[in-house]
Order: sequence, then C-alpha cells, then structure tokens
Amino acid sequence: MNSWDSCIARCRQLAETSSSTKELLTFYTSLLETQKHIYDSLQHLNGSLPQDLPELKKHLPALLELVRSTGPAALATQAPASIDDLLIEYWHNRSDEAFFAKALVQPYARRLVESNSLSSLALRENQCPFCLGKPQVSFLKGTDSTADSGNRNLLCATCLSSWEFRRVVCAACGEEQPTQLGYFQSDEYPHVRIETCDSCKRYIKGVDLTRLGLAEPLVDDVATAALDLWAVEKGYTKIELNLVGL
Repeated sequence: MNSWDSCIARCRQLAETSSSTKELLTFYTSLLETQKHIYDSLQHLNGSLPQDLPELKKHLPALLELVRSTGPAALATQAPASIDDLLIEYWHNRSDEAFFAKALVQPYARRLVESNSLSSLALRENQCPFCLGKPQVSFLKGTDSTADSGNRNLLCATCLSSWEFRRVVCAACGEEQPTQLGYFQSDEYPHVRIETCDSCKRYIKGVDLTRLGLAEPLVDDVATAALDLWAVEKGYTKIELNLVGL
C-alpha cells in the first residue's frame, strides 16, 4: 500500500462521488483513520505478538465504538468479549471473517514489516514474503501494461506489503493455462477487473495503475463492490475478503 494518508484521501474522494457505495466508503474512511492512529501509536514493539498484545489491544475500545456508531449492524454483533486469544488465533490461522482481529493486526503487521521485524519465510510465490498472508488484491504498475511479467504485484491482506507476481497466473492455485483464466470488467470501473480461475473457482480484483495512477488498490477494491457481486453470481469465491467483508 501507499501511505495511510493517501488511502484515506482516496477513500474520502470516492465516498463523495459514489452514490451506491457512499455509506460503505464513509465507514471505511473512518476505519482507515482508526488504523492510522493505531499504526502511529505503535512505536515500541518487541516484534512478538504475545509480548505486544498489551500495546495493541488498548485500541480495541476505539474500534468497537467506531463499529457501533457507524459500522454495519452485523459487525457490532461480532464484538469479542476478549481480544487476546482472538488475536493470537488470527496470527497463526488467518481468517478473512475475523474483522476485529484483522483490523487491529493490519497496522501492527505493517509496522513490523517497516521495522524489519518480519523475515522472508514464504514457501509459495502467492504467499506474502513477510508474514505469509494471502493476497488481497493485485495491481499493475509501470508504463508497459502489455508486458507478460514484471509489472504485476500482489498486495498482502495482513501486513499490506506488496510483492512481484507473474502476470498470467492464478494468484490462488498457480494455474497457468490461459484457457482456465478469465477476466471481467465494466465500463463503470475501467481500471479494475475481476481475474478468475476456472481450475479452483477463485478470483481476485486487479487494479491497473497504468490506467488510473490515482487509484489505491486497497481502497478501490472496496469501492468496486459491484464487481464482487458479479463474480459471486458466476460461482467464484474471492481469495481473501477485504476488511469490510467483500
């Protein structure tokens, strides 16, 4: 990802111009602002989640209040009574349905990456090389949008880092046969497409920054919720639901 500020600015801009996703993006803007505050406050970490729990879980009340005041009603019912075990479990067994754990861990993991507290451990190319997270979204960068490789990246759903990934390959199962890989775009979002795989029936969003350099993959993934509905209707499952559950 780029800076928290650039993601917040992009989210705020899209919320002002989109009627169909305005409420969702307004909530996500507040959520990003809360995560930025968490990230900024995490200055003295041990690099071990069990040891850093006291520093991290003190932000749970603010997150709970945000969800209760402006979030979807269904999220408020998921509020945990205790966060310690939830965070530890999420760190070892990631779940894209564990909203509160994911919302707290993202800024924490991002801080660990930037302080070089996480080392490269990935055994598969579709795993984050820093925290072993799944890809949230893919994006193209650079000036050559027709290249077969070298400008496609995956963005981690856990620590929000990115890494290079081959262009015409499924980010879930590694399928390489072009006949098994498909794409869907709409005129409303020309810089975003659904990238599907018929071998594993999974999909990921792809954001083309060569078409729209102002896009923020993390935010534009949320803003294009209509594309997720199309993919689900066609029988595909997202590799990793984003933080707001889409």
